[in-house]
Amino acid sequence: MDAESQRFVLKPKGMGQRSAGHLNLEDFYRANSIVDRAIQEEVGECLETGRNVLFYHDIRDVRALNYMWPVNGGTVYLVGYVPVQAIQQEGRAVSQSILIVVATMLTAFFLCILLYYLNWRQQEKLRREQEAERRLHNQQLAEALRAAQIASQSKTMFLSNMSHDIRTPMNAVLGFTSLLATEAENPAKVREYTKKITASGQHLLSLINDILDVSKIESGKVVLNLEPFSLSQVVSSVDAIIQPMAKARGQAFHVEASGLRHEYLVGDETRLNQILINLLSNAVKYTPEGGQIWLRILGLKQRSSQYEHLRIEVEDTGYGMTPEYLEKLFDAFTRAENSTTNKVQGTGLGMAITKSIVELMGGTIQVESQVDKGTRFQVDLELRILEEQADRQFWARREIRQVLLVDGDPQSRENILSLMEDTGLQLQTAGSLQEALLWLRGGGSCQLALLDSGAGSIPEVRQLREALPGGAPLVLLDEEGAAEAPSGLEHTAVLPKPFFASALREKLKELWAQPQEEPEPEKAGSLRGLRFLAAEDNEINGEILQELLEIEGASCEIVVNGRLAVERFQQEPEAFDAILMDVQMPVMNGHEAAKAIRALEAPGKRVPIIAMTANAFAEDEKAALNAGMDAHVPKPLDMELLRRAVGQCTRRRDERQ
Repeated sequence: MDAESQRFVLKPKGMGQRSAGHLNLEDFYRANSIVDRAIQEEVGECLETGRNVLFYHDIRDVRALNYMWPVNGGTVYLVGYVPVQAIQQEGRAVSQSILIVVATMLTAFFLCILLYYLNWRQQEKLRREQEAERRLHNQQLAEALRAAQIASQSKTMFLSNMSHDIRTPMNAVLGFTSLLATEAENPAKVREYTKKITASGQHLLSLINDILDVSKIESGKVVLNLEPFSLSQVVSSVDAIIQPMAKARGQAFHVEASGLRHEYLVGDETRLNQILINLLSNAVKYTPEGGQIWLRILGLKQRSSQYEHLRIEVEDTGYGMTPEYLEKLFDAFTRAENSTTNKVQGTGLGMAITKSIVELMGGTIQVESQVDKGTRFQVDLELRILEEQADRQFWARREIRQVLLVDGDPQSRENILSLMEDTGLQLQTAGSLQEALLWLRGGGSCQLALLDSGAGSIPEVRQLREALPGGAPLVLLDEEGAAEAPSGLEHTAVLPKPFFASALREKLKELWAQPQEEPEPEKAGSLRGLRFLAAEDNEINGEILQELLEIEGASCEIVVNGRLAVERFQQEPEAFDAILMDVQMPVMNGHEAAKAIRALEAPGKRVPIIAMTANAFAEDEKAALNAGMDAHVPKPLDMELLRRAVGQCTRRRDERQ
């Protein structure tokens, strides 16, 4: 619409150049029924000022927004309308688009926040893990430092203790040696001093052995020597060592066994003995005079039919230990420190060695203790059962088929029945002597009777002896281990408790043996008249050996290394009764020399070679035997052990020849 003439130059519909000059603003008002004077005045004012004008008015009965927009500075106006419905629809479309955009942006925003949070949490987790790892590492370093400091302090204290403990017997050795020089003309004093020097030397040797033992354990060089053994032999050997020690201090030593199903097992008997002796010797040392000590060997429920589950308990009524010391009991170089125990000499290594051996054998060790009340050690082991262990032929040869067992303790009867189960014997049990006598007088028959010594008086025992067949042995089971049976009872012997089938067999063999068949004591074996070849590179050791053998009535030729020993043997193969061989020597060591000598021997000839070395561990003995030697005697030289070894070797040689 032309602003000045107020005439339309273009038709309201269409985009062509068609003339609309015959239409003016009034026509527009009429055509669209715009009769509102206010709207008309507003339109007129806008045309004069060149402003935009917008107003609502129905166009063709449709609510619409009418507009007049100036163009070219207000010379021309663009006139038109837009239905309100279209505006609203377009608004809704725009709103939806805005909502979609906003939702997309919010989604992207929250996704970014989520990704940031996940990344932050991952970083935080990694940081915490690194921090925890650093703390753990620092803690481990601190613990390692504390352990090193404690170990250093323990070893410092150990060296201080050892300085005292080693110097004490060494002072005795040197002191009594000086006294020997002044009392050389007094035989009684000489014997007394030499006895004390020997005792001090043995104690010094035990200290050195403990130190060497723990060194081998820490280096991982200890190897178990698994061989068949009997629990009866273990108990017997331990009892032979501990019982005199306990009696010397006025202590009562009790040995008990219960629940055992098998007596013959496979394991390292030497190490088992070491465990028991370490625990029991400590019990003797740390128990006051008049105290009680118990060794219990208990059979527990088997986890496997091939293994015997053992529990070994060592209990005493001694001084006990504090809870603080119990925590470090099994640490090396530690000892309880108080006015009582400081009087007991030792290295502080025994419990560490014991625990290491128990764990090496696949077992566990625990301890309970109260100060002034006592201590109880508990060792659990599983040892393989030896197959074909029952010597049924022994009982068959003696025509023993039925055994009478008289014992008032049901648990004791059960233990004996369990251990005798594999013998094939029939056991008739009785809870009292009267019950046993009634059974015998009622027609019962047996070829052997076992009687608990506490089940009746001596007259009642005599009645049982008279009721038994004349030649049937009566074995009294005595907890105190009395040496002899009551006088006047024939075919009667005493067997110390705890009961083992093998011990019963040995006791019956002694009972049936003739007096002239008694074996000669090992000490009776003499070295008199024997000629030895000794390979020893240490001049002093060689001189001591030569003098000791001359005292025994034997002669000895010393060579300083293994090669000279081989050459000397090659010159006169039958000139020597035995060869004493050191192991660590220059030129050729003892193992190589033994192998070379064995290669030189004529068929059927074998000279005994005895390893005589400071290498005193079980592994060293095994290495010597593997090299072709016949026996192993550790240094310092014990003449009793040497006599025994030479006697055994010469007997085996004579049997082969």
